[in-house]
Amino acid sequence: MTEIGAVGFIGLGQIGAPMAGRLVNWPGGLHVYDIRPDAATSLVAHGATLAASVAEIGAACDVVSVMVLDDAQVRRVMAELLTTARPGTVIAVHSTIRAETAEELAPMAAAQGVDLLDVPVSGGFVGAHDGTLAAMVGGEREAYERAKPVLATWASVIVHMGPAGAGTRTKLARNLMHFIAFTGAGEAQRLAEAAGLDLRKLARVVRHSDSVTGGPGAIMLRDTTAPMALDDQWREIFEHTRGLGEKDLALALELADGYGLDLPLAKQALEDFGTSLGL
Repeated sequence: MTEIGAVGFIGLGQIGAPMAGRLVNWPGGLHVYDIRPDAATSLVAHGATLAASVAEIGAACDVVSVMVLDDAQVRRVMAELLTTARPGTVIAVHSTIRAETAEELAPMAAAQGVDLLDVPVSGGFVGAHDGTLAAMVGGEREAYERAKPVLATWASVIVHMGPAGAGTRTKLARNLMHFIAFTGAGEAQRLAEAAGLDLRKLARVVRHSDSVTGGPGAIMLRDTTAPMALDDQWREIFEHTRGLGEKDLALALELADGYGLDLPLAKQALEDFGTSLGL
């Protein structure tokens, strides 16, 4: 950790600010920048140094985190950072961008001796505040190892996924499941409401059972999506899961039909459930 001097953080929004807050006691010092200077007020009060520009961050820091809005802003920040960043600097982009953007920017940085990592995160504001985010890293392994002590201040799970772009592809796959689940929650609430049920009580049951079972991640046990062999170690468990799932989905759709509800995601789930399990 002592080999890394100052660290920088650019973009102090809802997630970036608490991530940066985990770095205020970094031994080499924390330098921060946001287009809204008042966003840094609390961090400066706790010991951070407010930079006047992105370029100033590049000149001062060994590891720089970037948490801005989109691809265009990432490109602008990178262009300015590379005017001042020294060889050996690691730039970690936490914004959710296109994987191709990371792939394009990485060689541009490498030409100046700078390493770019795409490091999107999962866990939201609470994870950022508590230091329990998951960090999905794409880029050179050596740069990942160099930056890892910095990432570990705000992430409790840090996974190197492969070359530049791999972190972003991991985040998109993870969030695909996340937001499909939200859509499913909407269908479930419509069904519960039609049945005259208390939605807050349903939510209490869902949160509790997911905390026990692990939610959708509980079935992510295999290293391939190919059909299961007959002697696969998970086959008996997944066949049991398929039986329960298809029965309950069919019953839920029967209930929905009785209320005149169309639940397209539930219909698709029933059709594809076995295939999704590899059966």
